[in-house]
Amino acid sequence: MTRWCLVTGLAAALAVTAPAESAPGVRLPQCSPGKASTRPPTGPASASSPRACRADRPALESARLPKGGFTPSGYHHLGAGTSGEWGGVSGRFSVVDGSVRPQTYDFIVGRFMAKKDMGAGRIAWLEAGWAETGWDSPGRQRVYTFNTNTNRWQFYDQYQVRPGDQVWLDVSTDRSGMWRAWLWWNNRWNLLTQQQLPLGGSAMIEQYVEVHVDATRQAKIDMPEVTVDNVQLRPAGGGPARYWREDVPTVTGTAPGEQQRRGGFCLDWKTRYDTWTAGDCRD
Repeated sequence: MTRWCLVTGLAAALAVTAPAESAPGVRLPQCSPGKASTRPPTGPASASSPRACRADRPALESARLPKGGFTPSGYHHLGAGTSGEWGGVSGRFSVVDGSVRPQTYDFIVGRFMAKKDMGAGRIAWLEAGWAETGWDSPGRQRVYTFNTNTNRWQFYDQYQVRPGDQVWLDVSTDRSGMWRAWLWWNNRWNLLTQQQLPLGGSAMIEQYVEVHVDATRQAKIDMPEVTVDNVQLRPAGGGPARYWREDVPTVTGTAPGEQQRRGGFCLDWKTRYDTWTAGDCRD
């Protein structure tokens, strides 16, 4: 998809919004400092999850960008999207160190997204994942969110992720229609952000590893293999989550049996569509 709102967020005066608030009627404590989780989630992410908490204020983005007002282009998406609407998605991404160049619009992300086409060329969405960017703290991998209410990247530096780590993420809603992004950290669900988006109680879901190359400084970007697994979908309207398997109507942009290749990067499905890898093509 064309991420015009993301481009707007890069070209605008970079800023952040307020930290995640507690869910309506529920007061979540601020997340205390902690280490990466040592075990997988024990239940679905929600304000009523045991020991659920809210993240600290996201980090302010740096405005030190290359001169000239470049427009990002050169997106390479590896992954899949649902053709129907769901109430959320969760799963695990491994973190890698790509050859993102400082002071460029290069980036690599592993992320989930909930989105809806609003018509007239407008798409509303919320995404969450990890990112390595060329314009802010290059060389570091950081937990982030992006939403079309603010059109801003938000980085959460209280969560120190490094190459080799694995992060559990959840993007979902409840019957109120409030969409939330969660990170499983310190063996508890941490609320990163919540947004009242015009998605309603369901949305199209994406799971992607995404690479962007600064078109004004084209070069080869290397990306070690990213592993994605345990991807589950939440039914719209509630009910238990289920693995994203072949019986879920899914869009990959490739013919059945054809390997997904984008700009020198390749995706290999281990189990369609809940376990897969993406990285540099080996041939």
